[in-house]
Amino acid sequence: MTCDFLAQALPGVQKISPYVTGKPIEEVAREYGVAIKDIIKLASNENPIGPSAKVAFAIEQQLADLARYPDGGGYQIKQKISALYQVKPSQITLGNGSNDILDLMAKAWIKPGLNAVYSQHAFVAYPLAILAADGECREVPAKNYGHDLDAMLAAMDANTRIAFVSNPNNPTGTAFDQSELESFLAKVPAHVLVVMDEAYIEYTEQGVIANSLSLLAQYPNLVVSRTFSKAYGLAALRVGYAISSDVVADVLNRVRQPFNVNSMALAGACAALDDQAHIEHVRQENTKGMRQLEQGFKRLGLSWIPSFGNFIAVDFKRDAAPINQALLEKGVIVRPIAGYDMPTFLRVSVGTEQENAGFLAALTSVLKHA
Repeated sequence: MTCDFLAQALPGVQKISPYVTGKPIEEVAREYGVAIKDIIKLASNENPIGPSAKVAFAIEQQLADLARYPDGGGYQIKQKISALYQVKPSQITLGNGSNDILDLMAKAWIKPGLNAVYSQHAFVAYPLAILAADGECREVPAKNYGHDLDAMLAAMDANTRIAFVSNPNNPTGTAFDQSELESFLAKVPAHVLVVMDEAYIEYTEQGVIANSLSLLAQYPNLVVSRTFSKAYGLAALRVGYAISSDVVADVLNRVRQPFNVNSMALAGACAALDDQAHIEHVRQENTKGMRQLEQGFKRLGLSWIPSFGNFIAVDFKRDAAPINQALLEKGVIVRPIAGYDMPTFLRVSVGTEQENAGFLAALTSVLKHA
């Protein structure tokens, strides 16, 4: 006799579909017979330049102590984040990637009968975290593929506990400015925690989009989530963090798993923070790559959503699935985003100049024979 364990799971968990990642290079090689060296992966918003050269050395220094647990409190990385952003170490919560922070938020404040709001076309991890906590998802229709902050305010009620807001937004690349954020925060009820997901913030020049860190002292319900997976190039190490009020950080650290960030990730992140010149280089190269893709799309007569991240959503004005399949057969991996209510779009990560050129050549061939 067997038991239906899915039926015994929380109702919210039963509604979850497992997160589908971008196709791995090895999988495409197996399925389509393309040599690994010829595959171009522009699907997961990874940094094609990679991390600072200082990172590898810092990680190597940890190899002698693999039998030891990491510093559960993350003293050194908190000191560096504190110095860089002029916040207290007690305001920082470490995560196994910034996704971990999103899960911790839901775990600490969402339960049956409570809800969280987020935008249409926003990161799929938000509803996953809410449903896992058996809470109510309130998806708010987007405005020009970006956040409609006024509509998000209107969706809040006495049972709302969290508003997930991404700036820049994944997968659309849209962003809002300081005045829009300040107006929004001034109207958010005090009992609603606003999680500013800023995974791609390092790709924007300072002052171009909202600076949420400048508002932390004014709004104790503001939580800023960031990651080392994108501009810092440490996606494989899984390390992120939140900056908030001391009280919110205390709650998050109560539900955070011990040793949720490993020693190599901590060391690598510390080294990465020490090389801000590398981040500036990454930002400049990303801007060049973005222009290269935009010019290619323009030549092909395609439209796209202007992006503030390291990716761009291009619109084919028809079902993009066959185009994605044809690109896969040529060894080019991009990201279909029909699951984000954008079936005519593909999201393309900015690669190296050579990768971008290879993708555009493959896309030109696919569209020519479509």
